[in-house]
Formats: sequence, C-alpha cells, structure tokens
Amino acid sequence: MPEKVNAETQAQPNKWRELLEELRTVFAGRNSFLDAILPPIIFLVINGLISFQAAMWSALTVSIVIAIARIIRKQSLLYALAGVGSVAVAIGIAWFLGKSEGFFLPGLVSGSMTLLLAVVSLMIRRPMVAWTSYLARRWPLDWYWHPLVRPAYSEVTFAWTVFFAARLFLQFALFENENVNSLAITNFITGWPATILLLILSYLYGTWRLAQLRGPSVDEYREDTPAPWKSQRRGF
Repeated sequence: MPEKVNAETQAQPNKWRELLEELRTVFAGRNSFLDAILPPIIFLVINGLISFQAAMWSALTVSIVIAIARIIRKQSLLYALAGVGSVAVAIGIAWFLGKSEGFFLPGLVSGSMTLLLAVVSLMIRRPMVAWTSYLARRWPLDWYWHPLVRPAYSEVTFAWTVFFAARLFLQFALFENENVNSLAITNFITGWPATILLLILSYLYGTWRLAQLRGPSVDEYREDTPAPWKSQRRGF
C-alpha cells in the first residue's frame, strides 16, 4: 500500500511537468501573446481616461513597438506584421463606425469563423483539434483519423465548440449594447487565460481518452504494430 501511494505521489509532479513541456511545445514559435492582449488593454484604458482618438493612436503605437522589439530579437516577422495589421484594421473599423466598440469587431468576425470551422470539422469527421495538434507536432495525419484515435479529438473539439459559441454569444450581446468596458474585460478573460485553462483540461482529458480507446500510439502506427496496442500515453 505505501508503495502505491508513493507511486501516485511521484506521478502527480511528473504529470504537471509533462503539462508544462507540452504547453511549451504548443506555443513554441508563436510569439503573439503580447500582440493579442496589450493593444486592446491600452485602447480600453486610454479611451476611458483621455479620448477615442488618443486610444486608437496609443494602441497602434504599442503594436508597432512590440513588432519592432520582435524584429530586433529576430523573432517571427510574420507575427510582428500580423500584430500591427490586426490592430490597424481594428482601428480603421472603429474610426469608420465612429464607435469605440468597433475596435473589437474584427475579433467577433474571426471568432465567428473559428466557430464555423469547428462545427464543419465535426460534421466532416475531421476534428479541428486534430488539425491543430498536427500543425504543432507533425505526427502522421492519418493517425488522427484512426477509428480508435479520432473520437478523443472529436470530443475535445466539441468541448471547444461549446466554448467558442458561448464566448461569441456573450461578446455579441455586449457589442450590441455598446458596453465597451465589459466587452474588453470579457475578451481578455475568455482570451489567453481561458485558452490556457482549456488547453490543460483538453490535454488531461485527451490523453486519458486515448488510453481508454486503446488505439495505436504514434510510434505503433508508424511501425504498423499489430493490436493489442499500448495507446498514446503522452502528447495529444
């Protein structure tokens, strides 16, 4: 009995270490964190303290500074330009509409597209989470469509779809009510903080579900190992 307790105690820190390593794998090279959260926060603060025009120029200036910093550090030029471009488009829409909530309209459009892609991916039995995993890990694409692997990715994609739908409904409601402060706060909370939490829960459930399905691991699939399989125990 003590040996079993010790084994479980040692497994917990190992699982957290595994989670941290997996998150690093997922986010490796994706340096868009500040680009995504800082300009909207600056826009919200300056808009409340000074004016709409000052908020627009401040957000654009911050995004340009972030882009320059990434270029100096020799980070991805694509993400640097995308950060500036997305803020410039958001500011252009806000200026055209003459309403500060227009700054968040591009995010609503991209959120709608993401939700649509998630739904379509489930309908055609090619779950979106499997595609994101493939892009991050470059495992054999056909492995994800194995009948004893795909259900895990479909179930996690369904959970993400529910999250996307709930977030979009709330964002649109706040946008219609022209509640800029609540919209900005909601965008922030349902952005990176919620995404990281969902990634952790998705990984924990996904690895557990793969073990329950008893399909082939990636290595077993590559080597064409016959059943029974050990299943994928790490990585999702």
